[in-house]
Amino acid sequence: MNAIVNNDRFTVEPSVNNHFAWVRTRLALERTFMAWMRTSVSLIGFGFTIVQFFQRIEDNGGPMKHPEAPRDFGLALIAAGVLSLGVSAVQYRHGLSYLWSGNFGTIAGAAEKPLWTPVFLGALVIMAIGVFAFGSVFIRF
Repeated sequence: MNAIVNNDRFTVEPSVNNHFAWVRTRLALERTFMAWMRTSVSLIGFGFTIVQFFQRIEDNGGPMKHPEAPRDFGLALIAAGVLSLGVSAVQYRHGLSYLWSGNFGTIAGAAEKPLWTPVFLGALVIMAIGVFAFGSVFIRF
């Protein structure tokens, strides 16, 4: 079997073992991105919950020393969730591009790189929800 050199760093040999190693690496990239998605959803949800919880306490006449503090903290958590998801989405796309670059595409076992993956589309939906949650808390919807 002929070895294909990729960027003079190491060799890429088209074999069954290398194909399945590529698949395992791709799935690890997906799992890592989904872990970031779970963390982002938790930050967004927790930030929104804090705002709603303290809003209900304030509406029922509970004394608040700093009434804007829960809202500011909730906005910070929502923004952190959206920002972390955005950064991890960029990192995920770069990882996918690397896995499909050069001669790695020969061991991928597919004709072309997918433009959109289900995980990436899910992340875009979660980011849209996070932006909507941030906007609704910011303008007190």
